[in-house]
Amino acid sequence: MDLMEGCRHLREYKEEEGVEGYRTLHAWFISPITAKARRKKAEFCYCHSCHSSGGKRLHSCLSCIYFACWGTHMKEHLKTTKHKIWVDLEYGNIWCAACSDYVYDHELRMISEQHLAESHRNLGLGVLFEPWYPSSKEISMLKSNPKRDEFSENSKLGLRGLINLGNTCFMSCIVQVLVHTPLLRDYFLSDRHICNFSGADQCIVCEIDRIFQETYCDKMSPFSPHKLLHMIWTHAHHLAGYEQQDAHEFFIAVLDLLHRHLIHKTNISPTSCTCIVDTIFTGKLQSDLVCQVCKGVSTTVDPFWDISLDLPAVSPDLSGGQTISLQDCLQRFTQPEHLGSAAKIKCSKCNSHQESTKQLTMQKLPVVASFHLKRFEHSSRLHKKITTRVDFPEILDMTPFISHARNNSSPMKKKEYQGIPSNNKYILYGVINHVGNLDAGHYTSFIRQHSDLWFHCNDHQILPASISQVLDSEGYLLFYHKQILEYT
Repeated sequence: MDLMEGCRHLREYKEEEGVEGYRTLHAWFISPITAKARRKKAEFCYCHSCHSSGGKRLHSCLSCIYFACWGTHMKEHLKTTKHKIWVDLEYGNIWCAACSDYVYDHELRMISEQHLAESHRNLGLGVLFEPWYPSSKEISMLKSNPKRDEFSENSKLGLRGLINLGNTCFMSCIVQVLVHTPLLRDYFLSDRHICNFSGADQCIVCEIDRIFQETYCDKMSPFSPHKLLHMIWTHAHHLAGYEQQDAHEFFIAVLDLLHRHLIHKTNISPTSCTCIVDTIFTGKLQSDLVCQVCKGVSTTVDPFWDISLDLPAVSPDLSGGQTISLQDCLQRFTQPEHLGSAAKIKCSKCNSHQESTKQLTMQKLPVVASFHLKRFEHSSRLHKKITTRVDFPEILDMTPFISHARNNSSPMKKKEYQGIPSNNKYILYGVINHVGNLDAGHYTSFIRQHSDLWFHCNDHQILPASISQVLDSEGYLLFYHKQILEYT
């Protein structure tokens, strides 16, 4: 069977009837492209046997436009009319009753995607993603060039240094982490971005796309990200200038700009966005305020892109074998905090201001967990760097810090929870370090390539590294990727 033309029965139908029936059915009942068509679909899209619109997977006979529920009602019509070709009214897929299977037809698929895109635009949902299909010329070029760049065990593809443009090491290390973020890499290297800007050099998403293309080409010479720097200066004025900037501030600024430019000229609300930035980096932080009188709980949930963790100015007594770990920092971050009499809240149950405790937990974990170790202390009296040693693991289990784990304090609840399989483990894939002090410092990064290869990125220079070197580093920004992804 030719996969481009479906089965023999579909080919016979197309020779006799053509594709206009499918085109009309799609325009009115599958992806209606006008308000009138949507009203007609709501009014007439029901099973012609049982008159139910909520039945099992409505299909339409392509020969006589008869709607029937999947199963018995379809079989009854087939027995009466001998019509073999049906269309799924939800997705537009073709069902051949003679083959007892769905069949693919390239021409009908193109019609379906054309109507889906038009319906998407008509509803004000922006431009629908259009998959790439090679043209005959491109197919010919691919066949004549069988040797192509691809990943192998020792491939250096994706390893490219960045030229320091004058105290821009903070930018270089963030760019290296972003281009080695797996889902972000897959998004840009599969040409998923569709620009909604009319002018050139306005969209930062296009510039990041260009950086991905430059990084994953076969060039080895250092690359100059000057356009990205100029865009950041234009859109984030607090980062403009040639003085050294904070890598954490730059990271948040880049995510914010990517997020805003991805939804530019769309009707998507920033608070309910599913762009690639929010899909990868956004988690939800739950804040519980507990009244100390009536024990009433007030809960708020806020999105976050990273977690900033406070560090003690002095490490515990290292001679006693104690160290500060990332888990210790997260434990302190998620433990209840008594707000005291100076910060009373108005309890809705007591109807008066009462003392309370506040607890932060992770209601929803992001795909990439980014941790900011707050090493820079700024006060009215002094500015200093906190050099406290923090041990961070290669594999991090976030289960103890999610909301229903932290809030279930009874032994029975904890025991019950521990019996549930955990899919909340993260693997380290990027570390950014700050060397020196606040007056004269320098940023470098470690990034994971493939599954177990590490490299040290120092602006234009990239050198192999070991996991022990990574875990022995001081750590300023830590990037973990979820090992198992859930799709909803």
